[in-house]
Amino acid sequence: MNHRQRADMEFVLPDAADADSPLKADELQVLRAQYEKEGYYVGVQTKFNYAWGLIKSSSRNEQQGGVRLLSDIFRNAPERRRECLYYLALGNYKLGNYAEARRYNDLLLDHEPANLQAGSLRSLIDDKVAKEGLMGVAILSGVAIAAGVVGGMLFRGAKRR
Repeated sequence: MNHRQRADMEFVLPDAADADSPLKADELQVLRAQYEKEGYYVGVQTKFNYAWGLIKSSSRNEQQGGVRLLSDIFRNAPERRRECLYYLALGNYKLGNYAEARRYNDLLLDHEPANLQAGSLRSLIDDKVAKEGLMGVAILSGVAIAAGVVGGMLFRGAKRR
């Protein structure tokens, strides 16, 4: 991972927003080629690296593939679970699976409360949930109003008969 540098020359840790900068196609191809070369005996580190590259992708299918690979590592390599938590949270966030993203991120924060990346991701998840929650309320309100208008018209029509 690269570190971003501010104009005042202060280094900052990468945050969740860095996931929106996908690898170049040839960089992802290097990871894919190594993963495919190892075949059935693919190593955990190779699988993790490829999953990381897929999570960073802007392609939904590739992101889903990355989450699948990380889930496999999480299940089968207990010594690597902590490393997987952040990227599972990030991958699910990018896919819009906010409940899953929050669950993985909260597990990481339970073990590492001072983890800045996980704290940054928590804010992004909370913002998306709040934004989509408000949008859902607005949609439901609009549906309720429309149903009330239609119901009122039907009721008036039935009364006139």
